[in-house]
Amino acid sequence: MMLKPSLAQILKKDESYYSLVVAVAKRAREIAEESEKEKISLTEKPVQLAVEDFAFGKYYLIESKNIGVAKE
Repeated sequence: MMLKPSLAQILKKDESYYSLVVAVAKRAREIAEESEKEKISLTEKPVQLAVEDFAFGKYYLIESKNIGVAKE
C-alpha cells in the first residue's frame, strides 16, 4: 500500500495540480458509488483509493490546452 504519494510521482511535466484534484475527486465519487451499488464495505477511504489509482497508473490525466477558451 502506498501512503501519501508525492505529486512528483503522479503528475507529469505540464500537468496541473488543479486537474489532478478534480480527477481524483471524480474517481473517488465513482469508487464510493460502485461500492454502495455492489454493497461492498471499503477498508480505505475512496479518496485514498483514487489517489492510488493515479499513482499506480490505473488512471491518468488527459488535459486539453483549450480548456476554458471560448470562441466567438
